Amino acid sequence: MLAMPFDSELAPGARNAVVSCLRIRPEEKVTLIADNACLEIAAALAQELASHNLNFNAWILEELAPRPLTDMPRAVLDDMESSQVSIFAVRAQTNELRTRMQMTDVVNRRQMRHAHMVNIDRRIMLEGMRADFAEVDRISTQVWRMASAAHEIRATNPAGTEIVATFSPHLKWLKTSGIISPHKWGNLPGGETFTTPERVDGTFVIDGVVGDYLCEKYGDLGATPLTIKVEDSRLREAHCANKELETEFWNYCHTDQFSDRVGEFAIGTNIGVHDVIGNILQDEKIPGIHIAFGNPYGAHTGADWYSATHIDVVGRQFDIWIDGRQIMHGGAFLFDTLAASTV
Repeated sequence: MLAMPFDSELAPGARNAVVSCLRIRPEEKVTLIADNACLEIAAALAQELASHNLNFNAWILEELAPRPLTDMPRAVLDDMESSQVSIFAVRAQTNELRTRMQMTDVVNRRQMRHAHMVNIDRRIMLEGMRADFAEVDRISTQVWRMASAAHEIRATNPAGTEIVATFSPHLKWLKTSGIISPHKWGNLPGGETFTTPERVDGTFVIDGVVGDYLCEKYGDLGATPLTIKVEDSRLREAHCANKELETEFWNYCHTDQFSDRVGEFAIGTNIGVHDVIGNILQDEKIPGIHIAFGNPYGAHTGADWYSATHIDVVGRQFDIWIDGRQIMHGGAFLFDTLAASTV
């Protein structure tokens, strides 16, 4: 399965996924999950797995159930029960978040190394997936050390963002740099450190992208930013010249009682990514701040609440201060500051 021609330009990114990020060993079994939209990328991943004589099963979602899915197909979940590694290269469709959570529930329970490549496309394979993940991991580790000890992080950007977050020592910061471990599955391309914040307040001007299926629908928001107001971690206002986006985002964030609560506060660390491309998978890794409303990934951060939704929001060109020390200006890390703080 998936023995089909593919553009050779996809091979370096596939090699990074299998060799650098997942570090799959010869004795391990892999579950590769794809769909028709990502078939060529899946073929590149399958060829890389085969070139290392790795044992894997490949599944195409449309061959198992109609899309959008109501549940992750049982054949996929059953196959994961005997795998140590899984790769998910699929285009997101409306209301499928629940099915992805069914999959990651298996990943979390079995402590699998899982590469989450939702909405992966050719451009990402040629950009973010070609990053030097050893360097991204080095930077991510520095940021993680600083953030883990932080009480307050403040961020601004030229579009008008002015946001302050405070943090609890009881809520854990995680590093997902692209080097994937059994302790936390990660998106590929990787490059962020995140936690569930204790409290977030301020204005966030989303001049980048919004997440989940809304990202593909609305793309780069640079020309029509969505401005949101957050008070005590809750979404209080949302305003945009694109009223359809404003309404759809607001409704998404009011799906359940915690859909409007900030569940994630993150610092992007993939220095191989330089600007928004209209795809959340890569755009949330841009050096800067992003937050997400909904599910706080409590199994990893220690948050004691849950939401069935999760939507990221991304801006551009941030300045960031951790407990008053500036670590980023205009979207670029101040490396001397980082080095001095981690000696």
